[in-house]
Amino acid sequence: MNWPDLATVQAMDMADPLRACRARFTLPEGLIYLDGNSLGALPRDAPARVAAAVEEQWGSDLIASWNKHGWIEAPARLGARIAPLIGAGEDEVIVADSTSANLFKLITAACLAQPGRTTILTEPGNFPTDLYIAQGVAEVLPGRRVRTVPAGEMAAAIDGNTAVVVLTHVHYKTGAKLDMASLTAAAHAAGALILWDLSHSAGGVEVDLGGCDADLAVGCGYKYLNGGPGAPAFLYVARRWQERLRSPLTGWMGHKTPFDFGDDYAPAEGMKRFLCGTPPILGMAALDAGLDSFAGVTMAEVTAKSRSLSELLIAGIEQRCGEARFTLVTPRDPAARGSHVSVAHEHAWEICQALIAHGVVGDFRAPNVLRLGLTPLYTSHEDVWRAVEIIAAVMEAGAWRDPAYAARAAVT
Repeated sequence: MNWPDLATVQAMDMADPLRACRARFTLPEGLIYLDGNSLGALPRDAPARVAAAVEEQWGSDLIASWNKHGWIEAPARLGARIAPLIGAGEDEVIVADSTSANLFKLITAACLAQPGRTTILTEPGNFPTDLYIAQGVAEVLPGRRVRTVPAGEMAAAIDGNTAVVVLTHVHYKTGAKLDMASLTAAAHAAGALILWDLSHSAGGVEVDLGGCDADLAVGCGYKYLNGGPGAPAFLYVARRWQERLRSPLTGWMGHKTPFDFGDDYAPAEGMKRFLCGTPPILGMAALDAGLDSFAGVTMAEVTAKSRSLSELLIAGIEQRCGEARFTLVTPRDPAARGSHVSVAHEHAWEICQALIAHGVVGDFRAPNVLRLGLTPLYTSHEDVWRAVEIIAAVMEAGAWRDPAYAARAAVT
C-alpha cells in the first residue's frame, strides 16, 4: 500500500460498514485512542446501565434483585452473548472471576483429567499470567511440570506426556496470531487437551472455537469487549468436556444446589460448575453494555476492518517514519496478526510518552516495544492516518528526547 492522502482515507471511512458503531462510544475530543487492546473505550450506554444496577436494582429492590432482575443468571446470560463472538455455543461460555482464576481452574482440571500425563506445554514469552498460573498449577499438583518451546516448534513438541497445551491466540506483545486449527489438531493427535487464551482476540478478530474443535479457552472482558477496568472474565469449555472436568475452585456458586446449603460439594451441571464466587453484578452491568456495542456486527466485518487499519498503519510507519529506525515486530501477513501493531525502538518508552502528550495514546511493552491497538468498532482510517502524521512529526522533531518523557510510571 502506498501512503494515501487524507481524502482517500476519509472515503475509506465513508464506505466502512462499521462506521456507525463509533457513535456507541464516548471518546475524548481531539484524542486518538490506540490502546483499546489494553482497555476498551467507554460504551456510551455503560454509565446509565451501571447507574440502573446501583440505584434502581440495588438501591430500590435490594436483595430481591437476585431474582427480580436476574442477577443470579448473569454469568450464563453474558456468556451466551460472548459465545457468537468466539465461535462457541451459548451453553459453552460463562462469565466468571478473572482470567487468572479461570486459567487456574481449567489448567488444573485438564491436568486432573489426564492423570498419566505430566507436562503443561506453553511458549516462552507467553503473557506472564499464563506462565505464572501454569507454574503455580505445577507446584500444587504432584509430578507436574511446565515446559516451554517456541511457538514454531509447538506442534512437534506435543507428545504422550503432554496433558494440556496453553497458548495465547494473539500474542500480547507481537500481535502474532497462531493457527488455532492446526495446533488444536496437533494436540488432539497426541491425546492432549489445548487451552486458548483469547484475551487479545475476543472482539478484535474472528475466532472459531467450535470449528477448530478447541477444548478450552479463557479471555478477559475489558479489552475489545469494552467491559471496563477489571471487567469480569469468561471461560469456554467444549460441550464434550463439561461433565468430565472438575473445577479445583469448588465454590458455593458452582454447587449443583447451592441453596440447599449442604456440607458436601456436588458440581453443577454444564458450565455452572466452573463458577466459584458471587457474580460481580456491577462489573457485569458494564460488560453487558460493552457487548451491546456488537449489535448487528459480524466478526468477519470486524476482522476485515482490523486488517485494513493495520495495513494502513504499517504502511504509514514504514513510509512516513522511515528515518525513525522503527522495526516492525508484528507479522506482515494480515492473516497472521491480531488487531494491534507493534514496532520496536530503543527509545520506545520515551516515544510512547511523547505521543500521548501529542494526543496519540498507545502503550509500551518492555523492553522496547511501542504497541498501537486498533479497535475496529471505533477506530477510523482517519484516526490511523492522523496518528501516523503525528508520529512522523514527533520523530522528525525529536520531541521524544524531552527528559520529562523518560520518567517511568507504575503502569506502562
